[in-house]
Amino acid sequence: MKRWRWVRYLFWVVITIIWVSPLLITFFTSMKSLDELLQTWWLPPRTWHPENFPQAWSNGKMGRYILNSFIITVPSLVGTLFLSSMGAFALSSYRFRFAVPILLVFVAGMLVPFQMLMIPVYRFSLNVGIYDSYLGVILFHIAFQLGFCTFFLRNFMKTLPLSLFEAAKVDGARDFAIYWRIALPLVKPALAALATLEFTWIWNDYLWALVLIQTDRFKPVTLGITVLQGQWIAQWNLIAAGSLLAAAPPVLMFLLFQRYFIEGLTMGAIKE
Repeated sequence: MKRWRWVRYLFWVVITIIWVSPLLITFFTSMKSLDELLQTWWLPPRTWHPENFPQAWSNGKMGRYILNSFIITVPSLVGTLFLSSMGAFALSSYRFRFAVPILLVFVAGMLVPFQMLMIPVYRFSLNVGIYDSYLGVILFHIAFQLGFCTFFLRNFMKTLPLSLFEAAKVDGARDFAIYWRIALPLVKPALAALATLEFTWIWNDYLWALVLIQTDRFKPVTLGITVLQGQWIAQWNLIAAGSLLAAAPPVLMFLLFQRYFIEGLTMGAIKE
């Protein structure tokens, strides 16, 4: 048994090394000079060059691109969670004839490949005048994330006892007050887990930003890195530094909400 335990530990150590090695090599690349990078790309740098990060931030305009990502991600996240939580509350607590068909519509929207919608979304954004703007990307992020978020939160809210809502109605509480003061606090771990996932997905989006944004001053950080790649064709050390700067906010988001994230994913797994 001990031998198999050591084999299992060794297996997971190898998997961890394979998983972490690209990030580690990227960090080494961001700390090297261009001459040293052309010689060895996977070894630790002989001379560390932390000035690559300020150079990528200033010359590569990473500060502006990161700000654009926050301008797009935060409203998209808030709008998605607010609308999906209201929809999940209605689908889980109200009993009406079309509850299941409406839920199936949300689920069906999750099954449509985004690539099929590129041309219709592009033409629609042009026709309504929201192309090449923050608003267009925000609205489409909210629209395309609603299906998964509503389905996710509806399953959590379905576990809440209806007697809580009925007792609040007897006391004279309105539907929105029940949703805001009772339902949302009870599913806060699920909301935190969903917020962490959605922040990462929206922040790392490349497809919709490429389709809906053309002007450089509106581009998020995912498109900004491609601008770096065009500006510095061979200076991979600066591109690696910019990539690490772009990856920092989702990592910090996960670290801040790690406890709620794990609690939200495991909520309801154990029945007492």
